Amino acid sequence: MGTWKLVSLELRRGDKVSYPFGEDAVGYIMYNPDGYMAAFLAPKRRTKFDSADIMGGTVEEKVAAADTFISYCGSFEVLEDVVIHRVEASFFPNWVGDNQERFYKFDGHRLTLSTAPMLVYREMQSAHMIWERVKSNQ
Repeated sequence: MGTWKLVSLELRRGDKVSYPFGEDAVGYIMYNPDGYMAAFLAPKRRTKFDSADIMGGTVEEKVAAADTFISYCGSFEVLEDVVIHRVEASFFPNWVGDNQERFYKFDGHRLTLSTAPMLVYREMQSAHMIWERVKSNQ
């Protein structure tokens, strides 16, 4: 349970490793005691829109923003070695109503989540994310 800040996001295919949002990607994942979670990942620096209109932006600006953001939320269930995210809302509409399984491992104040191979940039790759527990401000 709690809030976790992204330390690293890697995509792996065989011995090939890439950093889709750069080696300094940002993100948070939150697991609440009520059984709900939320996650987002993005590059540290994203290009701003020319307009201040939250629903504005050119087609090109919107495409660039879409290519640099992952976010979803829903309920979750923890099993022996996997956490199941039951997606209720997602920036990627294909995940809505789907279950996203993440293999998990703890190492001190760090949590590693990884996926089975999935289609990313037209290649089957697995994602590996390291998260660090955020200390409470209370």
